[in-house]
Amino acid sequence: MWDDKLKIYDNLISKCSKIQRKGKSVPYTSANGYMFSILNKDGDLGIRFSKDVQKKYIEDWGTTFFKSHGATMRGYVLVPESMLHDLDNLATVLMESYHYVMGLEPK
Repeated sequence: MWDDKLKIYDNLISKCSKIQRKGKSVPYTSANGYMFSILNKDGDLGIRFSKDVQKKYIEDWGTTFFKSHGATMRGYVLVPESMLHDLDNLATVLMESYHYVMGLEPK
């Protein structure tokens, strides 16, 4: 199951030319000094957004905040399973997150 999710995550990232996957055991993306997506050991995908966008997506997607290793990761929304089947739409969402972190003060 985890291998299938990793394949989906890699396919998602391949649709976004500005983004590269990092991490071997815990795959993630980062830009401007900020991590903005992560695939945890349970195969859950979290994507980082501004507070306003987090609230909107949690309501629109019927989801919650992302958790990894039992801890809630501030700023990250759990991507529902159903969205993993529409990678074109999800790539748009991932790019939205990328542009969000690129607008933050560089680390």
